[in-house]
Amino acid sequence: MAEQDYLCVTGVTKRFGGGADAVTAIQDVSFTLGKGRFLSILGPSGCGKTTLFNTIAGLIRPDAGEVVCEGKSLILQPGLTGYMLQRDLLLPWRSIADNITLARTLHGTNRRRALQEAAADVQACGLSSLLNRRPDELSGGQRQRAALVRTFQTGRDLLLLDEPFGALDAVTRLHLQELLMALCLKKGKTVLFVTHDVDEALLLSDEVLVMGANPGRIIAHYHLPQEKPRTIKTLALPALVAMKADILSLLDEEGKKHGKL
Repeated sequence: MAEQDYLCVTGVTKRFGGGADAVTAIQDVSFTLGKGRFLSILGPSGCGKTTLFNTIAGLIRPDAGEVVCEGKSLILQPGLTGYMLQRDLLLPWRSIADNITLARTLHGTNRRRALQEAAADVQACGLSSLLNRRPDELSGGQRQRAALVRTFQTGRDLLLLDEPFGALDAVTRLHLQELLMALCLKKGKTVLFVTHDVDEALLLSDEVLVMGANPGRIIAHYHLPQEKPRTIKTLALPALVAMKADILSLLDEEGKKHGKL
């Protein structure tokens, strides 16, 4: 299978409601993504980014279209992707160790082996001394690190990350962006990443999709010219400055057109 055909989203449309009250959340969304690539999705609030993610994650059925990963349909097939949200959703009654190994232990791996398999990620995320603590004993950044390790420990090669760092302060967010970039490069994961932050998208991504609203649809697709890993200084390069200006102009236009500003 050709690299560009690892993930194929073709003509995906999803409506909610019926009759005169029907709302088209996304319409005719199509794109492909190569294995090991990192794709960010930007768009105004309400443009259907989460609906698209839930479709790819197998949680909802589209009214039209198909989602195929390595030749296998993902429609209504939950559990075939890793999925991380803005809220960490750690189970408060479980230790950090038991939270990050949850996927593997639910599938029959014993706890000790699951922890051994997670050890490199735990160390990379600075959680080695926190494994016996409960989530309420950790800072927001530490909790998101634990959620990130849990997502990688699903063992899935396709990861869906829906604004995972949106609630964090700027410095913590930057550290987690750098950590995510390093882990994805090391492990060769394929990532779809929703964000409202253009700089975050340009820092992390190989490709960027911009979505418009009412209905949600793709209005631009960018391929970033600079190799990764990138740093904040990379964002000052002329090509990325011009790309940022173009993306912001599109988002501004969409926001004004549909009353999102």
